[in-house]
Amino acid sequence: MELKLVVHTARSAVVELTESGKYYTGQPYEIYVNDEKVMDSDKVVTSIYGLKPDTEYTVKAVYGGTEIDSVVFRTSYEFVTLNVREFGAYGDGVHDDTNAIQCAIMACPKDSRVLVPEGVYKISSIFLKSDLTLELAEGAVLSAYTDREKFPILPGIIESYDEEKEYNLGSWEGNPLDTFSAILCGINVNNVVITGQGTVDGCTTFDDWWKNCKVRNIAWRPRLFFINNCENVTMHGITVQNSPSWTLHPYFSRHLKFIDVKIKNPANSHNTDGLDPESCQDVLVLGTYISVGDDCIAIKSGKIYMAQKYQTPTSDMTVRQCCMRDGHGAVTVGSEIAAGVKNVHITDCLFMNTDRGLRVKTRRGRGKLSVLDDIAFENIDMDNVMTPFVVNSFYFCDPDGKTEYVGSKAPLPVDERTPSIKRLTFRNINATNCHVAGTYIYGLPESKIGTLTFENINFSYAEDARSGVAAMMLGCEEASRQGMIVNNIEKLILKNVNITGCEGEAVQAGNVDEIIRE
Repeated sequence: MELKLVVHTARSAVVELTESGKYYTGQPYEIYVNDEKVMDSDKVVTSIYGLKPDTEYTVKAVYGGTEIDSVVFRTSYEFVTLNVREFGAYGDGVHDDTNAIQCAIMACPKDSRVLVPEGVYKISSIFLKSDLTLELAEGAVLSAYTDREKFPILPGIIESYDEEKEYNLGSWEGNPLDTFSAILCGINVNNVVITGQGTVDGCTTFDDWWKNCKVRNIAWRPRLFFINNCENVTMHGITVQNSPSWTLHPYFSRHLKFIDVKIKNPANSHNTDGLDPESCQDVLVLGTYISVGDDCIAIKSGKIYMAQKYQTPTSDMTVRQCCMRDGHGAVTVGSEIAAGVKNVHITDCLFMNTDRGLRVKTRRGRGKLSVLDDIAFENIDMDNVMTPFVVNSFYFCDPDGKTEYVGSKAPLPVDERTPSIKRLTFRNINATNCHVAGTYIYGLPESKIGTLTFENINFSYAEDARSGVAAMMLGCEEASRQGMIVNNIEKLILKNVNITGCEGEAVQAGNVDEIIRE
């Protein structure tokens, strides 16, 4: 067990107590700053607030009566703090504080922070700028309006004067389409930190943004947070909730951190994914809690137009020490993955009450650039997950989703529209109280999944296991207590896989070239 410094700002720090559990520690422990006890924690990843700029601190933990080696660091330099109240913000939940907060942001110099103190601040869209630290203090709420006329529009495509290039701002479900600007929005900005104990509330209900959610009304629904072509962006500590659509949507951005964030949307809300990195590189998600109305994390890279034009997969992503619950999928890849996804590792996480654990959604038509490779899940505990692993190569999305071309189980010619899946690895996973199936994996017959590895896996079923449909594909029928169902695989590796309580054959393998059992 070791106490590690994860990150720090001028006013806060994040520490991680290694080998103490998955998201939650085995027992509460004490945290001391400069030998003074500041808090008890039951989280592996813990944020410490109230620090002073440019000051040296020693942080130590006492776990089960044993003192853990301390960490020593110096907080960042800070030039000035700009309090939004001094720029005319009321924080009374009545006045429109958008302009006052935007003014403070635009006036903020480098190495400084914009502080939103306790209060309720009504806003529409707030735009970030480079070299900004935005801190939401404890009790501060950015409370969004839901009136369409208050939100600007990000155009999907603006053609350049040379008629050869284009400028893409808005995005909707993998295509460059006009969307309302996000509540927090960043375009071409670098070195941004959004931190604190406050909340960004989209205030969405079924009377506004979630009403007729599949119908475009002026433009497509806004995100709660959207960044486009940004670098070095960190979101830390804050709570984001009641999003109009996808909650956090980084787009064509690099070097991103989401640490100790709380993402909360009602379980019945529409398309309120928690975090959707799209065509992004180097993404860390650490110590984050997600409970939403759709997929908790959905990894994307656009539909085929954007993939062919920009050829930017999502890559080098780590999800660690996180808790996902109540969503459709804990971690989903797709369905808009036409530029591919590679080098994604999910470790030391809890999945609770989600429909699926891993969920891959792809289909013919995503294209030959849609290569999924080196995706690994390790050291995961799941409880009450309907089907822990689902890989669906026949996902019936889009207007043509239920056509013969998408849904046919017969091999079709491999061409420019054919996606592929190379390597998927599942290791050291315990899934209790399963319902529909332990695993439901169906590759394309003309483009089989390359290598599928299961190592040290334990599945057990709930006593009152419910029936359901494992995957959104034609021909997938309602069932319960199914074992491992795999189809169209080149190499299937099973090492110490234990399945208890299923009905019927434990492993049902169809069209598998090689099975290795150990």
